[in-house]
Amino acid sequence: MVFQNRERRLPGEPSGYYVEFTVPTPGSADRGARRIIAGKNGERYYTADHYRTFMVVGGDR
Repeated sequence: MVFQNRERRLPGEPSGYYVEFTVPTPGSADRGARRIIAGKNGERYYTADHYRTFMVVGGDR
């Protein structure tokens, strides 16, 4: 799924640059809050709080 970066907490890039993946959340009845966001240049970010904060988890940046 394309990640829109509406919160502008990741570096600004053109639309479609980032994609997101759900990280399963034990005990959650829905998708939960955890995501991995991947950029086209290989960077990876993790959020455990549904886009409030991010940490770099891999990639080239």
